[in-house]
Amino acid sequence: MSEIARVLKTFIGYLKRPDLYPELGRKIIKNTINRSNSFKGKDKTKSWAAARSVSQKEAVSKLFGLEIEEFRKDYADVLKTSEQKEKACPVKMGGPGALELMYYACEFTNAQNVVETGVAYGWSSLASLLSLAKRNGTLYSSDMPYLAQDGDQYVGYVVPESLKPNWKLFRFADKESLPKIFAENSVFDVLHYDSDKSYNGRMWAYNELYKHLKKGGVFISDDIGDNSAYQDFCEKNTIETTVVEYEGKYIGVFIK
Repeated sequence: MSEIARVLKTFIGYLKRPDLYPELGRKIIKNTINRSNSFKGKDKTKSWAAARSVSQKEAVSKLFGLEIEEFRKDYADVLKTSEQKEKACPVKMGGPGALELMYYACEFTNAQNVVETGVAYGWSSLASLLSLAKRNGTLYSSDMPYLAQDGDQYVGYVVPESLKPNWKLFRFADKESLPKIFAENSVFDVLHYDSDKSYNGRMWAYNELYKHLKKGGVFISDDIGDNSAYQDFCEKNTIETTVVEYEGKYIGVFIK
């Protein structure tokens, strides 16, 4: 699909969904007036993150006092099945991230309630749910419809049916999904941000999510090297954060 065709299909998809009109307005502003906003402070944060980054293994050990090796052993069959499903999926979305970080954040907090933004195939959802299911906890997820790809039916595709009773999926932009999620549950053990990558989008979401994170809860944000939003948020709130380098990208994580 050409870029013009993709944009046109996306626009038509928005027009068919009045509930998504607020996000359409925000997208137009972001891609015109605030076009440079996505990369604000990128060079500053790239060097900041690189200077302090550690491996996923080091981060889990340092923050949670846990080792990560058992995850791949304990869930080898589940992960293999999910990998096969991803390969067979006709729609391409984001692949697995730092699954151990998500899983052990939930284990460390004995999580009952987790919120994430951004789902795609559902790899981080799977990692959280494997832990939450032990305690009959709930994962609340926010994810926009894939308007240009006809990919809605594949959102969360790698999550086994057996884990879905512990999962609530909200198919709107974060500014619509998060208030709905917080109306159902107001305090969370783990927060995982992986959606709107713009500086303004991140700063809005970080502030909202942080309010609902319990003391001792874990905050995780993917792709923090895209701009300086995460660094600025941590410095503004005097938060001592750990930075994880994973497959050439940076993840921010801290305990509140």
